Amino acid sequence: MQFEVSDEYIEHIQLLIEEKRNTELLQLLEEVHHADIAEIIDELTLDEATYIIKLLDSTKTSEALMELEEDVRERILDNLSSKEIAEELENMDTDDAADIIAELSEERKQEVISEILDEEHAEHIVELLRYDENSAGGLMAKELVKVNENWSVTGCMTEMRAQAENVTRVHSIYVVDDKNRLKGRLSLKDLLTASSRANISDIYIDKVDYVTVHTKGEEVARVMQKYDLEAIPVVDEMGRLVGRVTIDDIVDFIRDEAEKDYQMAAGISEDVEADDSILRLTRARLPWLILALLGGFISVTVLGTFDAAMQEHAALFFFVPLIAAMAGNVGVQSSAIVLQGLANQSLSGSLWNRLIKEVLLSLLNGAALAFLLIIGGIFLLGFHFWFGVTVGISLISVIVIASLIGTFVPIILDKFGIDPAMATGPFITTSNDIFGILIYFTIAKMILGF
Repeated sequence: MQFEVSDEYIEHIQLLIEEKRNTELLQLLEEVHHADIAEIIDELTLDEATYIIKLLDSTKTSEALMELEEDVRERILDNLSSKEIAEELENMDTDDAADIIAELSEERKQEVISEILDEEHAEHIVELLRYDENSAGGLMAKELVKVNENWSVTGCMTEMRAQAENVTRVHSIYVVDDKNRLKGRLSLKDLLTASSRANISDIYIDKVDYVTVHTKGEEVARVMQKYDLEAIPVVDEMGRLVGRVTIDDIVDFIRDEAEKDYQMAAGISEDVEADDSILRLTRARLPWLILALLGGFISVTVLGTFDAAMQEHAALFFFVPLIAAMAGNVGVQSSAIVLQGLANQSLSGSLWNRLIKEVLLSLLNGAALAFLLIIGGIFLLGFHFWFGVTVGISLISVIVIASLIGTFVPIILDKFGIDPAMATGPFITTSNDIFGILIYFTIAKMILGF
């Protein structure tokens, strides 16, 4: 049965904390999963959450801390001493510990690292902090199981048992040479069925997928997805095995990147949460709103140049929202498809072929929509044939241009190393509104004459 954090359960925990009935509290939370502990902590006040963290064993609370939202975790860490934080880090994998350390101030980082009793663990954390957080080096953990190609099967088993004590999950066994250079991987089945007198060099598999410490997180995710890997080894510039990236780390990375892209596509320039301060939320939203306002001013200016149409063909202005909306919708659709292709590297073929494909697709969609608009306008709204043709041709032209903008702006940004997610949302909508209105009235002027 799935564990559920109810209001009554939280009230009971708060009562135990208030009355400092630690024994009962420990018994209550003893069998609770660390993810559920995090959910409980999220429902408590800061002082109550800190009380729980200090009371429970750090082997459980260290994992619970990683499940919390970053802003909640930061507030709790501010309530802990450097020594208490160090105790939590000692029970974390090095990649998680490095993530925690990275959230601290420079002064606090040094204090916490100096309090870590396991010197090797501290050295590994410091090493990970040197890499970009979105690279394989920043995502990897130092904990893994590796064997030397010159070891015997019997000696290998003894060494593996010792290493496995520090590894939460053994996804793969890696094989290295005397200089710690990655040579291949070891099948557990081959190891168990091999003769005790055999050497690892006789049974290991020399084909192994790997990434370097500087490989971007997106590329790591692509390789792991392509080959269905639960973990992938990471090597340095000299080919030495320095860590591994596991599936849970890459899933977290993909989720974070997706959230950033979604917010950017919606016109939010910073990574924010609903519970953030009004000032931070305003800072994240205002730049794109200013851009939209500027686009609105430009649209009004464009409309002003066609004031003669107001006197002769006032009905044209009733279709401005429709033209602008279709331009924005088509642009966002096109950019969304391209962004998906860029993310999973499925875009293929030349730009010229893509141009032809987008034009043909836009013409087909535009013609279908224009036909419906003309028929509906003539029979339901009663406007004359040439007026319907004007709006129909304008709609087709606007859809073609909006599709091209939505397709090629993300591709161009990606070519220049700029996040293509910036091209979606307000940017595409605003630019297509302007172009849509300009094209609409230009075609109307050519056909209707005013």
